[in-house]
Amino acid sequence: MNKSFFIGVFLACCATHAGAQDIFSRLEKDVPGQGKVVIHQDDRITSLITGEEAKSRRPMKASGKVRRRGYRIQVYAGNNTREAKNAAYSMAARVRASFPDLPVYTVFNPPRWLCRVGDFRTIEEADAIKRQLRRLGNMKEASVVRDIVNIDLDK
Repeated sequence: MNKSFFIGVFLACCATHAGAQDIFSRLEKDVPGQGKVVIHQDDRITSLITGEEAKSRRPMKASGKVRRRGYRIQVYAGNNTREAKNAAYSMAARVRASFPDLPVYTVFNPPRWLCRVGDFRTIEEADAIKRQLRRLGNMKEASVVRDIVNIDLDK
């Protein structure tokens, strides 16, 4: 019984693999009276599904943003009231007005509302901007905190 079970599983796997190799040609086949399917995808996906080794594999381009550990400047931390929420969004608006290029994140991290600024790789970069924020006068409580930040790979 065990031998026949394993043979059955092996044959099922072989049939699935053979079906995967032919699935794209069956889907894109033009059959009169039926709709037509057009598949737009990267060749690497096809090679992964069909099991073929891509001879001309291209490395994935490193573009966009990556999330990693870094630093942000916390300019507001309140409690979980509506007033704290309004104050966090108000602080975010003031920062955006003074530093339009700086990303601002206003989030509810239970049990408090937070307003954090920037995506910095190093603490030195964050500290330089923190000093500029403090010079504005209404952000004396600004402090540098560790956070998961969005790092732009193009820079």
